[in-house]
Amino acid sequence: MKKGLLIGGGLLLFVFIIFMTYRSNFNKANVYQKEVDKAWGNVQSSYQRRADLVPQLVATVKGAAENERGILTAVTQARAGIVNAKTPEDMELMGRKINTAINLAFEAYPQIRSTENFQALQTQLEGTENRINYARDEYNEKVAVYETHITGFLNEMLLSKTRFPQKESFKAAEGSEKAPEVKF
Repeated sequence: MKKGLLIGGGLLLFVFIIFMTYRSNFNKANVYQKEVDKAWGNVQSSYQRRADLVPQLVATVKGAAENERGILTAVTQARAGIVNAKTPEDMELMGRKINTAINLAFEAYPQIRSTENFQALQTQLEGTENRINYARDEYNEKVAVYETHITGFLNEMLLSKTRFPQKESFKAAEGSEKAPEVKF
């Protein structure tokens, strides 16, 4: 009787240990799978940020540059007397008036800010691409942890392949080694 109780208790303990090991491995695999999914969501979010931000930045910088060009052209033409001159005599008269005004007061051209806007655009583009790269690296790290866990010796036998399918690390699409072309 005592021997049968010991064998039964030992068998029960063995089944309990197997169950707890399976439960622990299943829960870890589930957590790792969620982390992989979250990391891929972050990659997608970074892509969406780029898709939303870059065209807006380019349009803003392009608009500011065109605006400055128009202002500078108008100021330069006005100072040269071209805008209101209808005849060569008008141009000569306007030229004398402008020269007199220049001699009397300090004249400053509008400040050019488009160069700063282009530099800010470059900074934003670099930051966006860095975010994307970081998100991809993070995703690949999560995939490596998940893959290592589900393909371990015991987990390979115990975990369902349909519930915990293998995931692939990020692989760049063909031609994506080239950065998006920004046209002005």
